[in-house]
Order: sequence, then C-alpha cells, then structure tokens
Amino acid sequence: MTMPLAQQQSDLSPASNVRVASATPATIVEISSGLLARDAWTSPKYLYDALGSTLFEAICALPEYYPTRTEAAIFARHGAEIAHAVGPGSTLIDLGAGNCAKAASLFPLLHPAQYVAVDISYDFLSESLGRLQQRFPHIEMTGLGLDFSRRLDLPDSVREARRLFFYPGSSIGNFAPEQATAFLRRLRANADGDGGLLIGVDLIKDDAILDAAYDDALGVTAAFNLNMLRHVNGLIGADFDVRAWQHHGFFNADERRVEMHLEARSEQVVHWKGGQRRFAKGERIHTEDSYKYTRANFVGLLEQAGFSTVQVWTDPQQWFAVIYARVIRD
Repeated sequence: MTMPLAQQQSDLSPASNVRVASATPATIVEISSGLLARDAWTSPKYLYDALGSTLFEAICALPEYYPTRTEAAIFARHGAEIAHAVGPGSTLIDLGAGNCAKAASLFPLLHPAQYVAVDISYDFLSESLGRLQQRFPHIEMTGLGLDFSRRLDLPDSVREARRLFFYPGSSIGNFAPEQATAFLRRLRANADGDGGLLIGVDLIKDDAILDAAYDDALGVTAAFNLNMLRHVNGLIGADFDVRAWQHHGFFNADERRVEMHLEARSEQVVHWKGGQRRFAKGERIHTEDSYKYTRANFVGLLEQAGFSTVQVWTDPQQWFAVIYARVIRD
C-alpha cells in the first residue's frame, strides 16, 4: 500500500500553486474495463481520494504497519550520509507526496532549491503544501496532479538541473517488476546526467509480518480498501454498496507480493454509466499489489533502467532499504 499516482495535469491555480484535474474519459474507460475483466480489478491509484489519503495516514501510525516507521528510522540514523551522497541544491520531485511529511523531514538535510509535490489527491495535497510553504518560505514549491503511472510530463516550471526523484514508502511495489523497470526508465528519461533517485524498497520477510501489515486488527486498512468503492461510485456513477463487501489482504509467497482484494459478501449486480456486472458471493476485485524484493533483485532493476547504485541503507532487521541511485551518463 502506498501513496501513489495521480490524474492528468491541468491548469495551475494561482491561489494554491497546485495543478488540479478532474476525472477524464480515460479514467472512466480504465475503471470500467477493470470491473468487466474476467478477474475484476482496479488500479491502486483509486484508493487515494481525500478520505483515502487521510485513512492511509492513519494506517502509517498503526503498530502492524512497519514500512513507515522503519523507513523513517533509516533516514534518522543515516540522514547525514544520505545528504552527503545526494548533495544540496536539488530539484526534489516527490512522487505520491501525500501530506509531504516525508520530504519535509529531509529539507534540513538536503536543502533543495525547489520542491515539486505530485499526488493523486489534489485537494489533500493543496492543504499539505500550503502548510509546508509557511514553514519553509525560502524553498520554491509547486504541486502537480498527473498520472505518472502512464507518463511523466513535467511542466517548464520544474527545473531541469539536478532533478532528484523521491519515491519513498516502497510505492514502487505497486508495479509488477517489468512495469517497475519501465517506470524507472521514464524517471531516467526525465533526469539529466546530474539527476538521481532516492527510493524506499520493502524487502522480503516473514509472511506473518506482511499479512498483519495489510490486515490490521483495528480494521483501518479494511476501511481504506472499502473506501475505494465509494470513490469509484463518484467517478463513474456506480452503485456499489460498501456494506456488501469485505477486505482481504495477504502475502502471496509464489508471486512475492502482498495482495489486497475486496470480496462480495453476497450475490449482487453493480451498475455504472455504460456498464454493469453481476458479482457472485465470494467473487473478488483485486485492488492492489505490493511487490517485495531482495536487495540484489532491486539493484538489478535499477541497472536495467539506466541507474547506477550509489549506496543502500537498511534497518538492523533488514526489513526495508533506502537506495540512492544516480543516472548512468551516456
């Protein structure tokens, strides 16, 4: 589970300096196609409306959800080393920025010249970025709403010099390995020879730890997953009854990924603009994958995408890794 992806870029709002967007025909087609597939699915980006983003913040505070605190501990312990490797004055591009807290914690170390926050939940992002600008008025800031799972078109307002893509929280796990490689190549294409990537990667560990992280005792992750149905109802005019579904999250060891699904509690027909589907009791909608890696596996992906690994930092239990990779010069 992550704070990922976003919609298409649109006009800049002078009041908030955040580019916003609305649902597009492509969004409607994507959701409808997924719901009509033999094994129904939705993209994880639709987990993140304003309420979904707030619920994800709550998930990050849960004792079962280790990635956030483990990654934070790595930055706290090795922040000076990371800052030395990266250097000051970067154009810090925060992919899936959410509340911007992770990037903000690094400002005193990285001293970026510009901060660019990208997220799917633009209302949530606007509020977060506004508060952050008050704390760091000396840093140029802007927010973008764009679907960087499909393409990465950065406006001219984003400086080209020393672009550092920041992708924490193991959000890269939402992509299958071959998709992750293609995504990393798009980042590489948007960075000059002095560019780089600072990324968090969740490592393979005991199944029970992974299962609990994605199906917590309080049911916050369940609420987060179920909220996607409410979001989809608004996007495509569907009539999902949230009460008729239940959450399932578990580690699929064969695929090396955690899966999240929504399961129908009873037989039902769901309608939306231009389509409908009958779901049998027990039938599922696959809402998210979170792939887990070994250190060597992920370094291999970076090299295939045109990055060279500079340094890897991990926690004492080897549960999580923070990696800084530089662009391989042509």
